[in-house]
Amino acid sequence: MSVVDDVKQRLDIVQLVSEYASLQKSGRNFKALCPFHAEEHASFFVFPERQSWHCFGACGTGGDVFSFIMKKEGFDFGQALRLLAERAGVTLGAPSGAKKGAEAEERGSLFGINEAAAEYYHHLLLNTSTGEMARDYITRRGLSPQTITNFQLGYSPVGWEALRQYLLSKGYEETELLAAGLLVEREGGGSYDRFRNRLMFPIRDIQGNVLGFGARALDESLPKYINSPQTSIFDKSTSLYGIDRAKAPIRQSDLAIITEGYMDVLTAHQHGWENVVASMGTSMTDRQLAVIKKLTRHLILALDADAAGEEAILRSGEMVDSMLSVPLQEYLSTKYDYASMKYDDARNFEVAVLVLPPGKDVDELTRDDVSHWQKLIANAKPMIDFILATAVARVDLESATDKSSAVERLLPLLSQMKDPMRQGHYVQRLAQLLKVDERDVRDALAKFRAVERRRASKSFRTSAPPTAASFSSSPVEEYCLALLLQFPELRPEGMRALPDYFERSQNRELFLKWQQNDDLELLRNSLDDSLHEYLDSLLAKVFPPSLRESEVAHQQTLNDCIMRLQEKWLRSLEAKKEELLATEAETGGVTAELTKLDEQGIEVSKRLREVFIKMGHRRQPAARRSEQ
Repeated sequence: MSVVDDVKQRLDIVQLVSEYASLQKSGRNFKALCPFHAEEHASFFVFPERQSWHCFGACGTGGDVFSFIMKKEGFDFGQALRLLAERAGVTLGAPSGAKKGAEAEERGSLFGINEAAAEYYHHLLLNTSTGEMARDYITRRGLSPQTITNFQLGYSPVGWEALRQYLLSKGYEETELLAAGLLVEREGGGSYDRFRNRLMFPIRDIQGNVLGFGARALDESLPKYINSPQTSIFDKSTSLYGIDRAKAPIRQSDLAIITEGYMDVLTAHQHGWENVVASMGTSMTDRQLAVIKKLTRHLILALDADAAGEEAILRSGEMVDSMLSVPLQEYLSTKYDYASMKYDDARNFEVAVLVLPPGKDVDELTRDDVSHWQKLIANAKPMIDFILATAVARVDLESATDKSSAVERLLPLLSQMKDPMRQGHYVQRLAQLLKVDERDVRDALAKFRAVERRRASKSFRTSAPPTAASFSSSPVEEYCLALLLQFPELRPEGMRALPDYFERSQNRELFLKWQQNDDLELLRNSLDDSLHEYLDSLLAKVFPPSLRESEVAHQQTLNDCIMRLQEKWLRSLEAKKEELLATEAETGGVTAELTKLDEQGIEVSKRLREVFIKMGHRRQPAARRSEQ
């Protein structure tokens, strides 16, 4: 199995996409407003069984986890592979020496540019009349000069090209400033400063390198807060504000406290709570957790008590990945099938929730009500307790049916606890919350575990382990690519194929790079290192003499391959639309959605008929289809 397939096998596309779009269950699938274009009715669908996505609206395209991340984040294939591999826990081979050196040089250059920008912004805040508005705001928020210096706060001026002109005068290139995310490219050419009239917060990694910036508007501009865009060194989902200054205090206290905002961190540190960092308004991710886990095994998540805070709690699924195999919001849902849940012994990493009082934030508490803040930390509720309490809060305690349903939903969580003492504790706790006899919960748990053991035993006897070929093989795609790579004269004909015809990520990436490079050496250099071995295998593929020695045979074989790829793609598209039409009709979908899907289904069928006519038959034999 290739490293790409290994990564795909370990990730769930639903969980990934849910971080970028608000997914709603639609039969066996999920739908949402497309995250790539504006629309009123949902045309974006995620297919869990296929581990794919497709936009049936303006985008008219789809793919897998790789294509989604590449399109959403503007990544190339290599960047997407490294991000997803880290998320999946897959170790990648080291890049070539030259490429590794170039990447290190680029990162060092961007660090230097950001540091120069941070110094410039800091100078404007402290020493210029233009920074007076920012200084007034800081004074009102009660930040001390030492805090301002420690975190190198700054001010970005109102002008459109102040930073641009300053850094260009220091010898930096415009392309470098764009790559750092400090400038925005104009449509008609040129560029302008991304941050204007804002209080600036340099965001550093654990070593202290400036990765990017957070910026708060000092007027009525919206949004109030913005961040640097995704760059080769800055990823908001990986970064934690204040981690460079909090790392030692976190180790010393053996505790990390996660807040949501920059000001929370600044005020907390100023008043002695230096083990506080911020996720910058986003849900905690597994990569942020990986940073924390190197410092401590104890984490408290501090969240607002208002509606936004409650929503943030429900969106914090990745934060408890070390304990749950599904997102927390699904765990708390009454619709989720809890039979697939797992609990990983939390002795290695304890996550607790601290719910802030209504109308209060960390900034206020650490500044004005320290005793209350200390009490909240001491009483932070372990995540499992929080799950139980939240789930039971939705139960009508006068209804036996509700109580029974609640126990059934939570049994998988209890069943997966490895520590019998911990399991016994939570069985007792659940019984107390529901006001039922503890023996009834234990009996239900025993029956559940017996059923699970029988199910596991049956599955073990009847299922065969998947082979590497079942994950990685796509003969017609590989055959087509091998033809294009080995017979350059086929380029004109090969260019008529669409990238969407290639379902496997590495095949689509290879085809796209082949379209852009008509020389094998240029093609190799344009590919990520992880695809070099695969490229060599396609170049080494042996064709029969009758094919190798006849240009006519080359042409006919390629035409047949492209037709088969097109048919396979159209069949998949037609099947998806038929499934979605049925689901939308059953659930009373919006008329506009049904009409749109129906019309597109008709178009797909028409194109399929055209393919069949070109191939000289109406229906492809089942045996041949099964090979694809």
